[in-house]
Amino acid sequence: MAALWTLSLLLSVCLGCLGLTPPADFPQPHIQPPSLGFNSSDGGLSVDLPMALRVFSVDYHHVQAPFEIVLWIMLASLAKLGFHWSGRVPAVVPESCLLIMVGLLVGGVIYGVRHSAPPTLSADAFFLFLLPPIVLDAGYFLPGRLFFENLGTILWYAVLGTLWNVLGIGLSLYGVCVLAQSSLGDVSLLHCLLFGSLIAAVDPVAVLSVFQEMHVNEQLHILVFGESLLNDAVTVVLYKLFESFLRLPSVSGLDVLLGGCRVVVVGLGGLCVGLFFGLLAALTSRFTSRAQVIAPLFVFLYSYLSYLTSEMLHLSGIMAIVTCAVTMKQYVEANVSERSNTSIQYFLKMWSSVSETLIFIFLGVSTIQDVHMWSWPFVCSTLLLCLVWRATGVLLLTAVVNKLRRNAVTFRDQFIIAYGGLRGAICFSLVFLIDDFPKKRLFITTTIVVILFTVFVQGMTIKPLVELLDVKRKKRALPTVSEEIHSRLIDHLLAGIEDVVGYWGQHYWKDKFEQFNRKYLRRFLIREDHQARSSILRVYQELERREQRGDEEAPPIVDPRSHSRPLLPEEMDSIRRILSRNLHNFNNKQTPAYSRHTLHQYATTEKTRRPLHRHQSLGERYSYNTITHWSQREDREFDGSHRVRAGLSRSHTVCSISPRPILQDSSVPTASAQTGQVDPKSSAAREDRISPQHQIPVGRTPKKHLSFVLENEK
Repeated sequence: MAALWTLSLLLSVCLGCLGLTPPADFPQPHIQPPSLGFNSSDGGLSVDLPMALRVFSVDYHHVQAPFEIVLWIMLASLAKLGFHWSGRVPAVVPESCLLIMVGLLVGGVIYGVRHSAPPTLSADAFFLFLLPPIVLDAGYFLPGRLFFENLGTILWYAVLGTLWNVLGIGLSLYGVCVLAQSSLGDVSLLHCLLFGSLIAAVDPVAVLSVFQEMHVNEQLHILVFGESLLNDAVTVVLYKLFESFLRLPSVSGLDVLLGGCRVVVVGLGGLCVGLFFGLLAALTSRFTSRAQVIAPLFVFLYSYLSYLTSEMLHLSGIMAIVTCAVTMKQYVEANVSERSNTSIQYFLKMWSSVSETLIFIFLGVSTIQDVHMWSWPFVCSTLLLCLVWRATGVLLLTAVVNKLRRNAVTFRDQFIIAYGGLRGAICFSLVFLIDDFPKKRLFITTTIVVILFTVFVQGMTIKPLVELLDVKRKKRALPTVSEEIHSRLIDHLLAGIEDVVGYWGQHYWKDKFEQFNRKYLRRFLIREDHQARSSILRVYQELERREQRGDEEAPPIVDPRSHSRPLLPEEMDSIRRILSRNLHNFNNKQTPAYSRHTLHQYATTEKTRRPLHRHQSLGERYSYNTITHWSQREDREFDGSHRVRAGLSRSHTVCSISPRPILQDSSVPTASAQTGQVDPKSSAAREDRISPQHQIPVGRTPKKHLSFVLENEK
């Protein structure tokens, strides 16, 4: 109890730091400047000096702001640490729920000690300090392939789905206010639309914290994550638009048209700002070879500058920072060292994790307030309308988009998308920005109820629903080089098919961008010594970085019977050099094209070899047999395998192993060639006729060479 009392006293002094807004009736500390006085005798300027030297003194006001910030971060980190050491609790309760409960407990203690409302998180502190790290982490580690393959569907959900929810919730709430004239008659249509724009904001923090724990399949995860990420940009733009409409004396049709143009300009403007700073960050990282220590710093500085510049120009800061992170990632990773890449990844994860934890704790702390106003019709209608309009929007939009997709979104995935619309700190911060009017406290109370309902009820029940519906989970192991190569082969094949048939699909434009990126951007933004000579080598490097980063929470299953040691750095460098040199030589090798029907009989042999003897086989079939010299045991093994191969139809190739260089012998009986059998006696006679220099020494492993038996139907 004493420790809890001490913690409450420490937290009760958290005023004015990190955007914490104290209540109006709380006494403010006054810091007196050093007293400058005049001497009464001569009127000269003098400084009052202490009468005696102090051995020990306390000056809390000097360190108040950083001390309180460190206390809040320490509390959030301890709460997160305790959550992961709480046994079976993480498997039942999401992390966001537990952090909100900790915030409710801390807020209740502060309220009980001070008998006044605890400090709240200001909107400026949230949008300028806590939100950018989360969005930057989400954009930098965004799975680019999945995101751009599903970009059309994500924009369909994020733009049209958000407009559907905002207009549906706003108009429906206005109808509720019209029906309840006695208590809600002073709420106008624009106020309802403004509240609908903020309550429709799906928080990526809450969505990510739940979906990452469930390990849903990649398509479902990217659809929900991308929709929530871009949904915030759309809702913030619509919120500012309706806020501007409220400040106008009257709204005309021209204002609505200009508002639509403003939405487009804000979104595209943020995109352009992020693209500019992303390319600038990539170009700067090219010249950090002599100062690798500060290379990670440019990633954070340029990203934050893109966000602040967009906010300064009243553009979409979320769009800017996401675009900047996606643009600079591949070039920065190619320019900086592996240690710098590791520093970037760990710092981004740490920064975003601390921000998420602080946001959820302050959500709980800020719930304990004296400004609540309750209205059963408004609160219950808002909860019901949020669920109904999101569900109908997902069903209708998916029914349209499934006609254009190859991989249709299943009904189970649609249910999870609709049910996963969790609200969080975005709408909570926006509701405090509303200008004062009589029903602002009702809006704040309703927003808190919706957040708590979605995070606790939907967040805690979505895991059992995923298991009950048997939603497809994602593969836990990292993809291999072979899988990546085959997926790229399919991409090139589909791009070629689209080019042949004259259809400009996503594979066509993706191939064009890859050509432009390889021809211009990579040469200009990546250093010469870091230019990968082969695309396969780039795939290998990307998979190596992904494995070091630990994208998957669970490592791939390793066979416990294998006792292979990890490769040393010198061995890894040697493998890279061999791969790069061999693949470069293979790309420069000129191989003549051929057809199966026009294959020359000597095309598979080297020019220095003697021509193969042609033997007539059964059914007018010609077989070109490369006669090799074996031991008697190997000859009998090959004889059995050759009889099995002889029954195959059409042209095929049989690969055999020869212990010595290939020798030709024209004394093979025709009957043996026709039946496909080898006489053991003739084989032994051939072994006796081998020259001494061709005999295999005893105790020496024979050197194996590959030879081919080619059968072709005339």
